[in-house]
Formats: sequence, C-alpha cells, structure tokens
Amino acid sequence: MPQLAAPPAAQRIAFVDYARVLACFLVMLVHASEQFYAADASGLAGNVSLVANESNRFWVAFYDGTLGRISVPLFMMLSAFLLVPLRPGLSMQQFYRRRFVRIVPPLLVFMLLYVFLPPLMGQTTWAQAWHDLLLLPFTFPSMAGHLWFMYPLISLYLIIPVISPWLATASARDERTFLLFFVLSTTAPWLVRFVSADLWGWCFWNPYFGLFYYCSGYLGYLVLAHYVRTHLRSTLKRRLLVGTLCLVSGALFSGWSFWQAGVPGQLIETPMLEWSWEFCTPNVLLSTFGAFLLLTCLPQHKAPALITQAARVSFPMYLVHLLVLNYNAPHVLGSGGAASPVWPVWIAIPALALVTWVYCFLLCALLAKLPGSAYWLGADKR
Repeated sequence: MPQLAAPPAAQRIAFVDYARVLACFLVMLVHASEQFYAADASGLAGNVSLVANESNRFWVAFYDGTLGRISVPLFMMLSAFLLVPLRPGLSMQQFYRRRFVRIVPPLLVFMLLYVFLPPLMGQTTWAQAWHDLLLLPFTFPSMAGHLWFMYPLISLYLIIPVISPWLATASARDERTFLLFFVLSTTAPWLVRFVSADLWGWCFWNPYFGLFYYCSGYLGYLVLAHYVRTHLRSTLKRRLLVGTLCLVSGALFSGWSFWQAGVPGQLIETPMLEWSWEFCTPNVLLSTFGAFLLLTCLPQHKAPALITQAARVSFPMYLVHLLVLNYNAPHVLGSGGAASPVWPVWIAIPALALVTWVYCFLLCALLAKLPGSAYWLGADKR
C-alpha cells in the first residue's frame, strides 16, 4: 500500500472524516453506557460504581469496553496525523496561535454553559455552579467531566513544535525505538495497581516523573500516527489482517476486564472496575492501532456529504453532547432506572448514543451557519 501522504491544508481526507465521526459517536456510546453502572443519580460513573444485574454487566462491557475504549486515543492519533510534523515555514508561535484560536474560545464558551445550564435544568445547585465558576481557571465544571480530554489535547499541541523537527528527520528505526519505550510505559497502570505503587522511581517525593515518563502518555499515540503515515509500508490485505487481529484482541480484553470485575449488586471503586480502561494501557493501545490501520484502508475518494458535514462539527458535538445526553437519558431509562429501563439494555445504550448524536449534529450544524461560529463554536469551515 502506498505511503499515506500529508494533505494540502485545504484538502479533506476521507478516512480522517470517517474516523472523526466514528470517534465522536463512540464517546457518546461510552457515556450512554455509564448510565448503567453509575452508583448515583448523576448518570456518570463517579468514584464508586454499581452494576445492577448481569444484563448491565455484559452490555456495558461490550459497548463501553469492547467498542468504546478506542474513542479518545483515536482522536489523538487523528490530530497527530494531520499536524505533525509542522509544515515548512510555520513557526511555533504561528502554530500555537492557530491551534488555540481554534479550540480555546469554544472550550471557554462550553465551560460556562456547563456551569450555568445544569442548575437551570435542575441537575445541580447554584452553590455548586458558583464553586465550578471559581475553579474554571484550574479545572472543568463538575457536570462536564468529559472536558478532561481538552487538557491533554492542549498539552499535545504544546509539544508538537518541539517534537516536529525530530519527526521530520527520524528514521523508521528511530521511531520504532521510541514506540518500544511507549509500549513498555503502557504497562505502568497495571504494575502500579497490582505490583507496587513505587514503580520505576515513582514515590511520594517523586509522584509523576518515573522511568518512562517522557516516552509515555498521548505523545506515544502522536508518534504512532506519524509512523503509520510515514514509515509503515504494507499491502491492503496485510493492513486489513493485522488491523482486525489487533482491534479484536485488544477490544475483547477491554470488555472482559470490566465483566470479570463488575459483580452485580456490589459497590466497587470505579478505578478497580475500569482497571484496564485507561487510554494508555496495552489493550487500548492494541485496539486503537488496529482500528487506525483499518480506517486507513477505506477508499481515499471524497466521503459522502453527511460524513463530511458531521466531521466538520465533530468538535462542538463532543463539547455539547453531555448536556444533550443527560437530557435524553431519563426518557430511555424511565422510572425503573438503570436496573429496569424502558427498553432492553442492549437496545437502550446504542439508542441513547444515537439519539444524542443526531440531536448534537442537528444543533451544531444549525449553529455553524451563524456568522462567526467558527470562532466560538469550533466548527471546521474547510
């Protein structure tokens, strides 16, 4: 298969548009699934979780674990695929200005919406809203847990101009060496949890900067995306085979890990229930790599208009979706709650995600037509 060339700035890539739409829907699928193991009325998994019955246990494991785990790292790889290395002549300051003008104003707009709309909708108190407002310079609002993603994304943007000169000249062997360190780093969450919290130099007086710190995290996905685009040479048949094997094996492990930990009727600390669901663990890395390979196999001709339009508004759809999902959830759950929803769980989870996706798409597509929406909404006008 020929090398995946970097596109001109104004040209869209079909598989990237498909991948954006898929990742956006999978994020909504994840949060729809959380309605079925949240231990309180928030609708999202907090510090403690509760799986009500065997049906919830299986279908959450399937939708959230087997299918949904690739959503966040897939977004990271797509950003890297499009942005690294920096285009010739683009300075660090120019890159920062373009990226931050693109994402920071919409982020601030939606943060304020998540502060003030929940108390108006009866989902939280005004005292909590005031508290959230005061903490906005430091963290996301209490009803907008999904906005955690924006901080590592911004962190990636900060490091892209630093790592770009190396990526522009690095050999395939050099990048594979870095990726080996990244793969080793993904075992850290398991080793810390099951072997020793004092791992590879981590200790209470050095709680962050252990052995593989500078080769870990979402930077690894950035380098992986560049490696696939620039150095990976393989036939379409081989990409399909390797991609399928990696996706299925990693995804099955993610689903199984939740199923074996989520004993129905027992309160469990959410980190222990989701012990293999961190986005930089071996299974999630494996399934994300597989999914990305499969997506690169899609035809390179222009995507359908609906996919292109949805990809253009995928960022504001992501930002707004929790407001819409929390509004729709009671209609899916009904008075029986997560233990006995109106619809069977296997239908309720994807239905809630799909309804949320449609609402968000229509809303953001309409808002994108307003003057100046590219600035405050974050829609892609290309």
